[in-house]
Amino acid sequence: MTTPSSTVPESSGPEPTPHRDHPDRSDRPVPWLGPLLRRLHFYAGILVGPFILIAALTGAAYAISPTVERAIYADELSAPATDHPLPLADQIEAANTVIGDSDATLSAVRPASEPGDTTRVMYDDPSLGESESRAIFVDPATAEVVGDLTVYGTSGALPLRTWIDQMHRSLHLGDVGRFYSEFAASWLGIVAAAGLVLWILRARRTRKPTAMLRPSRKGNGLRRTFSWHASVGVWAAIGMLFLSATGITWSQLGGENVTKLRAALSWETPAVSTELGGASATDGHAHHHGDSSAAEEADSVADHAAIDPADFDMMLSMGHDVNIDTGLVEILPPADADSAWVVQEIQRSFPTKVDAVTFDTETMEVTDRVDFSDYGAAAKLARWGIDLHMGTLFGLVNQIVLCVLALGIAAMVVWGYVMWWQRRPKRNPAKRFGSVPPRGGLADAPWWGVGAVVLAAVAIGLFLPLVGISLLAFLVVDVALGLRTRRRERRAMAS
Repeated sequence: MTTPSSTVPESSGPEPTPHRDHPDRSDRPVPWLGPLLRRLHFYAGILVGPFILIAALTGAAYAISPTVERAIYADELSAPATDHPLPLADQIEAANTVIGDSDATLSAVRPASEPGDTTRVMYDDPSLGESESRAIFVDPATAEVVGDLTVYGTSGALPLRTWIDQMHRSLHLGDVGRFYSEFAASWLGIVAAAGLVLWILRARRTRKPTAMLRPSRKGNGLRRTFSWHASVGVWAAIGMLFLSATGITWSQLGGENVTKLRAALSWETPAVSTELGGASATDGHAHHHGDSSAAEEADSVADHAAIDPADFDMMLSMGHDVNIDTGLVEILPPADADSAWVVQEIQRSFPTKVDAVTFDTETMEVTDRVDFSDYGAAAKLARWGIDLHMGTLFGLVNQIVLCVLALGIAAMVVWGYVMWWQRRPKRNPAKRFGSVPPRGGLADAPWWGVGAVVLAAVAIGLFLPLVGISLLAFLVVDVALGLRTRRRERRAMAS
């Protein structure tokens, strides 16, 4: 996260030295880099800190939400263990009875993954929001309905986790609110990287760099705050860079660029195709995905409603014969007459099992198949990175580590603002809101240094548009402050 003083501060050990009006020559071989990064770190901390703080606190809550969810919704998620569950057809019929004559249509079934779990029968409901489904929870031993809740996304998040997720992602403001999380995720990595470099530069100048890895118990005030900020920051730096990189994949502007980059490099995640080729020509249904005529939609709904619940048992059995070998499974009926059945694994914990297979509705033959073992290295890393970010890859341990990391980031933001306040000159009313690291670092850089900084700023700004826009805003603020300082100095000289 960020802090006014920075996110991963300049160091942790001795008390930070006062800012000087010239670059620190001990930062060789690039003496201009430290002052430049220090100023960037400062402005990013001051202006982006509140956004990162919110993202950190909501992220900490989301990290532990899967465990909390299982406790709060135990009645819906749990049932007496049985080694002889009823057929899925009986359980689906029970769920259909609850749905009745509503406009909801059966969209997926998640059988109980192990004894003691409930079966989840899900329906598309036009009254719900995007990516939301109505889930009926059924006791697999008795076909008794034990719950009726709204679930969200492929993770099947229940209402509490969904609320926290939307708060973390968009502050419940929809697509507009998602810019906040993209802004925070984009700058988090930059601030962490800048702070880490500042820590390294300072470590090179100290006699005991290992002492900078732990908070100092000596001193009070600024020295102690700085020590906590820097030492926690350096330990959290890798985690911050990871959260930034994976968080950007969900963003709107930067995420779109990530998707394009992965496509250009053939790093996309494989997915089964549900298209049946020319099968539609034999059954009189010639429409395809994307057609929107009323007649075709009516046919699709009619076909969907006519699905035999017993087919789910058959599809699950056929999936087991091909490549489905885990209890965490989702079965999706055809979306229309031109689509195939899908049986897919949904185990996101390690070892990851997300194999999938599709079957032709008429011939019951395999039409496509994707195995996780066939994923490319980049696709596997992407899958693991997202699941690690969400706290599902390593279960409770994963969630605890993420929660501690997020709380640490939030603490660094607070420590940064405290340092900014503690650094303020007590007897200088003009700087009652804290001092700013001196400018001039880039002016002292050689031509290649200036070129490298400009190219990096342009590249990052194009790939992460919100960073580019905010960089320009930082520059405008910095120039305005510089002009104001010069005016004051001229007036003082004139008087």
